[in-house]
Amino acid sequence: MYPELFNYIDGQFVGGRDRDGQAVFDPATGESIGHLPWASRDELDHALDAAGRAFEHWRSSSPMVRAEVLRKVAALTRQRADDIGRNITLDNGKPVAEAVAEVMNSAEHIEWSAEECRRIYGRVVPSRDPQVRQLVVREPVGVCAAFSPWNFPFSQAVKKVAAAIGAGCTVILKGPEESPSAIVALARLFHDAGLPAGVFNIVWGRPADVSRHLIESPIVRKVSFTGSVPVGKQLAAMAGAHMKRVSMELGGHSPVIVCDDADVDQAAILLSRYKVRNAGQVCVSPSRFYVQSGVYEQFVARFKAAIDGVKVGHGLDEGTQMGPLVHERRRAAVTELVDDAVSHGGEVLSGGASIGEKGFFYAPTIIAGVPDQARIMNEEPFGPVAPLTRFDDLDEVLRRANSVPYGLASYVFTTSIKNATHLSNGLEVGMVNINHSGMAHPELPFGGVKDSGVGSEGGTETFDSYLVTKMISQI
Repeated sequence: MYPELFNYIDGQFVGGRDRDGQAVFDPATGESIGHLPWASRDELDHALDAAGRAFEHWRSSSPMVRAEVLRKVAALTRQRADDIGRNITLDNGKPVAEAVAEVMNSAEHIEWSAEECRRIYGRVVPSRDPQVRQLVVREPVGVCAAFSPWNFPFSQAVKKVAAAIGAGCTVILKGPEESPSAIVALARLFHDAGLPAGVFNIVWGRPADVSRHLIESPIVRKVSFTGSVPVGKQLAAMAGAHMKRVSMELGGHSPVIVCDDADVDQAAILLSRYKVRNAGQVCVSPSRFYVQSGVYEQFVARFKAAIDGVKVGHGLDEGTQMGPLVHERRRAAVTELVDDAVSHGGEVLSGGASIGEKGFFYAPTIIAGVPDQARIMNEEPFGPVAPLTRFDDLDEVLRRANSVPYGLASYVFTTSIKNATHLSNGLEVGMVNINHSGMAHPELPFGGVKDSGVGSEGGTETFDSYLVTKMISQI
């Protein structure tokens, strides 16, 4: 049974099936599985007031108290991972093993925040006057409005909420309407761990209405958003008009560079796994494949064999390796990009069409010989499609890889230290992975440059974004 969904405001679960809201669908079947209740305008104001009141005491709470709450949340997360993961599969579509792994990985992020909040250090600055003592201290920024996406509904919310609460902030979170069960589960985790009322709140509603109401409120002092570039720019502009801090983890279009000296078999196997993860609906999914001419044919053959072996199905079915896209709009967008690539001369080697009679499935797809002017080489595909093209020298591939406005992640496969150094220095991205994928650990920064965002959703950088600096000079 899919769980009943609620808002969570001032320590109370609010809502039910009898109020205005929207249906939640299983993307593998297209069938309605639940009802998401929207918060009224008065309830949004209640959440703002509750977060503002709670901040007055949470900001000065002991870091030991905050750490203890977070450790309890991490322990409860592990205990409930199977149930939370199953419900993510029902409303998101990803295979249940991926969903449970997402939840378990999030427990590590929560524990990391529990430790980091004990290390919010200031400093003493030597004074010009021996009678003056100069201090620099770190304080929580205030009430935070957070907006998290549907592709990793639990982990992306956790990265924001755990860091903010650990830093001494209070949070109002609007999660993804497409995949809401993980957000309600997160509220229950904090509630059961004994978090004081008002420190964490979740609200649902029309995204544009909720985001404007929260961001324009003078109670909110920080905005954190993960999602598309166009929406991120809108929210950043709105926050900027009120001089509010922002963290923006936006879209990506990750270049893959496979050099002549790469371990081609290893590269093909790893990249096939990364490509079909969450049906390609991942901001750091490998999405532009540049393969050096000397190994192009070999890589295509190995990669195609791996992709053709992927089992597609309902995420709860045994052995499923890839589920559906999250909704019909996403499938239509992927179809348009594939059709455009073919019209520009690309050759479909695998997939290239919807599959199944129900749900929003699209076959894992390889398109060879895609020219740089095709839309899929310039727009984030956010689907299980791999466009392949050749390159000859490293400077050429750097120019092509850096030609788009995105700059989130990248992948390099080479056995040469010289090549690895040259490419990692030259790629205009926030994250470079060489011969594997090493992102998303709690201790590492996770963020991009250019249109891919501002700030980080991982590592000390994330924690710092919820703190402000105060100088104290005393005589």
